[in-house]
Amino acid sequence: MNKDQVKGIAKDIAGKVQEETGKLVGSKEQQIKGLDKQISGKAEKNFGNAKEVIKDVTKNTHKHF
Repeated sequence: MNKDQVKGIAKDIAGKVQEETGKLVGSKEQQIKGLDKQISGKAEKNFGNAKEVIKDVTKNTHKHF
Protein backbone atom coordinates (compact mmCIF):
# COMPACT_ATOMS: atom_id res chain seq x y z
CA MET A 1 0.00 0.00 0.00
CA ASN A 2 1.43 3.38 -0.96
CA LYS A 3 1.07 6.81 0.63
CA ASP A 4 -1.61 7.94 -1.84
CA GLN A 5 -3.79 4.95 -0.97
CA VAL A 6 -3.37 5.56 2.77
CA LYS A 7 -4.04 9.31 2.50
CA GLY A 8 -7.06 8.64 0.30
CA ILE A 9 -8.57 6.15 2.72
CA ALA A 10 -7.99 8.54 5.64
CA LYS A 11 -9.58 11.44 3.76
CA ASP A 12 -12.58 9.28 2.78
CA ILE A 13 -13.13 8.24 6.41
CA ALA A 14 -12.78 11.84 7.63
CA GLY A 15 -15.32 12.89 5.03
CA LYS A 16 -17.79 10.25 6.21
CA VAL A 17 -17.41 11.45 9.78
CA GLN A 18 -17.88 15.07 8.70
CA GLU A 19 -20.96 14.19 6.65
CA GLU A 20 -22.54 12.28 9.54
CA THR A 21 -21.71 15.08 11.98
CA GLY A 22 -23.38 17.50 9.60
CA LYS A 23 -26.48 15.31 9.56
CA LEU A 24 -26.56 15.15 13.36
CA VAL A 25 -26.31 18.91 13.81
CA GLY A 26 -28.45 19.74 10.80
CA SER A 27 -25.71 21.43 8.80
CA LYS A 28 -26.06 20.95 5.03
CA GLU A 29 -22.76 22.80 4.58
CA GLN A 30 -20.88 20.23 6.69
CA GLN A 31 -22.62 17.37 4.89
CA ILE A 32 -21.54 18.77 1.52
CA LYS A 33 -17.98 19.37 2.74
CA GLY A 34 -17.91 15.78 4.01
CA LEU A 35 -19.13 14.42 0.68
CA ASP A 36 -16.55 16.53 -1.14
CA LYS A 37 -13.81 15.16 1.11
CA GLN A 38 -15.00 11.60 0.43
CA ILE A 39 -14.86 12.16 -3.33
CA SER A 40 -11.38 13.63 -3.02
CA GLY A 41 -10.26 10.71 -0.84
CA LYS A 42 -11.63 8.12 -3.24
CA ALA A 43 -9.85 9.84 -6.15
CA GLU A 44 -6.57 9.90 -4.25
CA LYS A 45 -6.94 6.23 -3.32
CA ASN A 46 -7.68 5.32 -6.94
CA PHE A 47 -4.59 7.26 -8.04
CA GLY A 48 -2.58 5.22 -5.54
CA ASN A 49 -4.16 2.03 -6.85
CA ALA A 50 -3.17 2.97 -10.40
CA LYS A 51 0.40 3.62 -9.29
CA GLU A 52 0.52 0.15 -7.73
CA VAL A 53 -0.78 -1.47 -10.92
CA ILE A 54 1.80 0.37 -13.03
CA LYS A 55 4.55 -0.61 -10.59
CA ASP A 56 3.46 -4.27 -10.72
CA VAL A 57 3.21 -4.29 -14.51
CA THR A 58 6.63 -2.73 -15.00
CA LYS A 59 8.15 -5.06 -12.40
CA ASN A 60 6.65 -8.12 -14.11
CA THR A 61 7.56 -6.87 -17.59
CA HIS A 62 11.22 -6.50 -16.62
CA LYS A 63 11.29 -10.12 -15.41
CA HIS A 64 10.56 -11.36 -18.92
CA PHE A 65 13.45 -9.51 -20.58
